[in-house]
Amino acid sequence: MREHVESSGELRGALLRLRRTTGLPVVFGGLTHETRGLRIGELNGAVTPALRGLAISAGSGLGGKCLALGRPCAVTDYPSARHITHEYDGPVSAEGLRSVIAVPVVVRRKVRGVLYGALRDALPVGERVFDAAVAAARDVEQALAVRDEVRELLAPPPPGPSWEEVRQAYGELRELAPKVADPELRERLLAVCGRLETASGSPAPLPGVALTPRETDVLAAVASGATNATAAARLGLRPETVKGYLRSAMRKLGAHTRMEAVVAARRAGALP
Repeated sequence: MREHVESSGELRGALLRLRRTTGLPVVFGGLTHETRGLRIGELNGAVTPALRGLAISAGSGLGGKCLALGRPCAVTDYPSARHITHEYDGPVSAEGLRSVIAVPVVVRRKVRGVLYGALRDALPVGERVFDAAVAAARDVEQALAVRDEVRELLAPPPPGPSWEEVRQAYGELRELAPKVADPELRERLLAVCGRLETASGSPAPLPGVALTPRETDVLAAVASGATNATAAARLGLRPETVKGYLRSAMRKLGAHTRMEAVVAARRAGALP
């Protein structure tokens, strides 16, 4: 339930930003749920409750077409549009919508929701509005992808789990964290990384060993077997910068090789 509330909050925020940046009079959307399909759960600018809670079936209406195809769809005049079905004409007409765009939220090739923007006039939606709607959907996608990673990481492990798999996931989360735009979500992600650093029973960080976040990111990449060039590509850094962080971490840990630094970091509780 908490996860559903948080995801709805992210969708609500994305729709609000979309309306502010484009001036669209009405924006709305919903996320898919395994047991209930897609329902319109968030509205901004609506003057009636006609769309709230509306269940959208794949292939039906504009949103259903977007849901089925996994790509943006639009109509200039909803009531007379020929390339969509018209199961939802009643609620759409009650709200007075004419020109509508629907953009999918896609995570791991699965449509997880749909964002809509609408005008009450039969006018084409401009490229600027279209791009803003796609960007809003990408924001929701990123937030859902991070939540999926964290949920999977914290789920009860299967029988006989491989600790190396956990370490691999930790490295991927360290690479992902700097790319998350939402500061609160980024801090929560890093907090999960901190829990993993001591999950193997490693001692608390040793006095005098204070690795920076980037030094830890580089060591996590090295621990996964990445070369300096691969680590640089993953972290969005220059290879020379990666070398600098690695040298600094090795100096702090008293290590002479890359793998010595990884082992020392694990003993110090800085890596899982």
